[in-house]
Amino acid sequence: MKIYGDMTSGNCLKLRYLTDLLRLAYEWIEIDISAGGTRAAAFLALNPHGQVPVVVFPDGRALAQSNAILRYLARGSDLLPDDPFLQAEIDQWLFWEQYSHEPYIAVCRSHMVYSGGSAQTREAWRVARGEAALDALEARLASRAWLVGDAMSIADIALLAYTRLAPQGGFDLAPRSAVRRWIAACEAALGLQPA
Repeated sequence: MKIYGDMTSGNCLKLRYLTDLLRLAYEWIEIDISAGGTRAAAFLALNPHGQVPVVVFPDGRALAQSNAILRYLARGSDLLPDDPFLQAEIDQWLFWEQYSHEPYIAVCRSHMVYSGGSAQTREAWRVARGEAALDALEARLASRAWLVGDAMSIADIALLAYTRLAPQGGFDLAPRSAVRRWIAACEAALGLQPA
């Protein structure tokens, strides 16, 4: 399979984490978002929404949206348990990540890392929602090792990508000991160097 992605994107990194962990064979095709790579005609033919990542399978079918791809690739692995209720809990976190976490953490990071903005010039409402998302993770992880069940799942992989990079967006993880412990556990499980 071919994965079209940008290694600066947390939505793409989560796919890299999963495919490497599961030892899936793939060809990574780097798409430079900042240079307009997602607006090129060839890319739009794969995903008319102009977003990375996109996976193209050997039979020619393409699949977009990072969490849908995670879910598809994790089928049959311990990262997506067979139990329907656990799957629904995982989906709950996948949907929450895209609606209540990524739009705030990732956009603040983009503002500082790619647009050259400062922490002081981030949108206050976006910062508040990012802080609330990190607080929600802290509360969830205060008494448990993983987001769902007793082992790492794709919910953890999905939320790890931008959470471990949150300090680049001006968010302080120091007072969030449960989140920091969880990040370290995820990094160890995935064989990642600490962020």
